[in-house]
Amino acid sequence: MQLKRYLSLSEILIIAFLLALTSLVVLPFLYMFAVSFSSPSESMAGNFYVWPQVWNDDAYRYLFSSTRFVLAIWNTVKLTAMGTVINLILSVTLSYALSKKFLPGRRGMMMLIFFTMLFGGGLIPTYLLVKWLGLVNSLWALILPGATNAFTVMVMKTFFQGLPESLDEAARIDGAGELKILLHVVIPLSMPIIATFSLFFMVSHWNEFFGAIIYLNDTSKWPIQPLLRQMVLVGSSNISAEAAIDEQLAATLGANVKMAAILIAMAPIVAVYPFLQKYFAKGALVGSVKE
Repeated sequence: MQLKRYLSLSEILIIAFLLALTSLVVLPFLYMFAVSFSSPSESMAGNFYVWPQVWNDDAYRYLFSSTRFVLAIWNTVKLTAMGTVINLILSVTLSYALSKKFLPGRRGMMMLIFFTMLFGGGLIPTYLLVKWLGLVNSLWALILPGATNAFTVMVMKTFFQGLPESLDEAARIDGAGELKILLHVVIPLSMPIIATFSLFFMVSHWNEFFGAIIYLNDTSKWPIQPLLRQMVLVGSSNISAEAAIDEQLAATLGANVKMAAILIAMAPIVAVYPFLQKYFAKGALVGSVKE
């Protein structure tokens, strides 16, 4: 016979506290969702709570008919894809090389990399360098200056050093070179740390804002975040002269368009995050602790 177990007062208080915290996180998203799908009159009058009374997708129609908004999304996708791939390639290869104690000049390179964690070049020198390289007004200006960073290299190097050396030795006995060992032995065993930093890189590039404002003079090359700032803070929801919906409707859909744009900008990262979250604790913890 199984006895019934009742929750104690402390457990009830903990559950209530966690539910309150969850509501603080979830309710703003539900509010944005409700506003984006509500009619303009309902959103202005506030005749809804966390769910629209009458579904209205005019805000989304307006955004996806806007050439400038769609172009900003496309620029962000390109920036995120290219930036993440380049970040991973450079970080993994550099970290793997520095994890080998027989690498000539390893100590000096480690000191130079660590130095960059303490001191930065500054905004103006960095801008002058980017301009000298001819990268101004190009998406490459947002990718190449931060193609890798000292923190990522240090953590990955520590992770690679923790892998058993017997695996490398067995692969070399079978005739594998360093590149083959990296591709077929090291990387498959390093998926937790690679997945962790992949998401870090993706989020960083997807949320690129300051660099785009500094380096991109042509607003048609902006990613989505600067455009969102223009829409939300400046108060301009009329983002495209070529939109199929007229300017009068754009002005009417002000709050709806802003909330819809924010949700669209958030959706890709929110969709990817749950699939990579399980790697976070294992990848970051193992890579940051040296045995």
